[in-house]
Amino acid sequence: MYTINVNGTNYNVNADGNTPLLWVLRDILGLTGTKYGCGIEVCGACTVMIDGQAERSCSDDFSLSKLAGRKITTIEGLSPNRTHPLQLAWIAHQVPQCGYCQSGMIMTHAGSGDSNLCVCGTYQRMSEALASVNGGRNGGGNGN
Repeated sequence: MYTINVNGTNYNVNADGNTPLLWVLRDILGLTGTKYGCGIEVCGACTVMIDGQAERSCSDDFSLSKLAGRKITTIEGLSPNRTHPLQLAWIAHQVPQCGYCQSGMIMTHAGSGDSNLCVCGTYQRMSEALASVNGGRNGGGNGN
């Protein structure tokens, strides 16, 4: 049994300690906003914040047994009422196309400002949304 803190709530999780955080979130806790993409820490669809830093939850570095005492934030916990500036900018600039990778993109930019991969190619709208939040600076991203 492992206790982890997700979105400000402690959860007792009865699972193998080697289970990646991604599967704990999705399959055990039912927090499906975090998506499975590539499984090799490249695409960013699985991004969450761990202790305020954007991290890939499919990583073995963040297996269940390594998460005690860490604070995990998912897209559901970033702003439950969807009023985080990044969420508002994503809506205002109509960033999502298919939407699959969008929670990972928002979490990446909320935690570090690095970039993710997106196969539907909404990088221009993403850049515009980031610029609206960052005072004219697009904050990175592919295609910029």
